[in-house]
Amino acid sequence: MSGGRERDGFYVGYLPEAPADVAGFVRRVVAVLLLLAAAVALALVLAEGPFGASDFEFGNVRRFEGIVSADPAPRLQVARPGRRGGRPRSSSFLLVRPGKHGARDLAGAHDGQHVSLSGTLVYRGGRTMIEVLPETLGTGGTASDTMRLDPPASGARDVGTFTLAGEIVDSKCFLGVMNPGNLKTHRACATRCISGGIPPLFLVRDRHGLAVELLLVDRGGRAVGERVLDMVAEPLRVTGRVVRHDDLLVLMADPADFSRIEDAGR
Repeated sequence: MSGGRERDGFYVGYLPEAPADVAGFVRRVVAVLLLLAAAVALALVLAEGPFGASDFEFGNVRRFEGIVSADPAPRLQVARPGRRGGRPRSSSFLLVRPGKHGARDLAGAHDGQHVSLSGTLVYRGGRTMIEVLPETLGTGGTASDTMRLDPPASGARDVGTFTLAGEIVDSKCFLGVMNPGNLKTHRACATRCISGGIPPLFLVRDRHGLAVELLLVDRGGRAVGERVLDMVAEPLRVTGRVVRHDDLLVLMADPADFSRIEDAGR
């Protein structure tokens, strides 16, 4: 038709190329979709936030001295110099064996004794763990009498009873061997670690996102181990007594009373 509106292009699939107006439209749509995909990917990355500052000093073996305690979890109590101002008089380093194995047998054999040992540090924030080389553990050591401490159990202090929301993680991976070492993507690994004797932690975050880790034991102060495996990495609400052993917070609660947050009216 003369003098009428120019007809829109029409693409036939077997033709070697599309009309100019159709090809231009497709190019614009593809460009917009690519930009949208990139923006969504960037938003997801930013929403995740950075991994926590943690480390596993693999291959860097150090020497340590202190007092071993088997309860409420295997740990080495190391004296802090300059005890003043009400600060904890010692630091507690959780003890584990290499691999997915706890160190309760080692700690039980030397409970309350001053020892020297070699191992590798695992740490996140203010919490530190030693992966012990079992063959290096021996009694005695060279620490001076002024740096020797009373058995750790004497320093326990009741903080109070609290209801906390958080998740169960295995201490070794969370503190630095894996990163992030928590949430459901890490559940299978955490379950194997806890079943192998790695002490579980109850990870709690405040309203600002700051994390607090509490060693998790039952009301009698015993290891919970197999009793919490089906609740690892689940959002939980736990009511229990919090006790401080020097710089270590311990949550004493009965696993039978733990409640999943989805089942607790939230």
